Amino acid sequence: QIQVVESGGGLVQAGGSLTLSCAASGPTFSTEFMGWFRQAPGTGRDLVAGITWTSRGTYYADYVKGRFTISRDNAKKAVTLRMDDLSPEDTAVYYCNTNPPQSDSWGPGTQVTVSS
Repeated sequence: QIQVVESGGGLVQAGGSLTLSCAASGPTFSTEFMGWFRQAPGTGRDLVAGITWTSRGTYYADYVKGRFTISRDNAKKAVTLRMDDLSPEDTAVYYCNTNPPQSDSWGPGTQVTVSS
């Protein structure tokens, strides 16, 4: 089981960019598929991007393809989500977890707010 702490959120104008960071701990990180999830008010927590443990495979939800980029550094136990061309619809709390998620591994999340 891993533990994570997300950071890098904030307030940005539409069209802007943010880079989210996930610092993980736990002996299995380098062999775990990882993902970034998001939850907007009144909605469920959805997977927006995923990455295999080798970084050879990535997944993106249709609504972020071409705008978001996920990457990882197994030596640093870190996962990054680069978000470009942000829109107000991207406003949400963003979470890092394994993919599929482990119920006990959710971090506090980081708030991303995009103003129009």
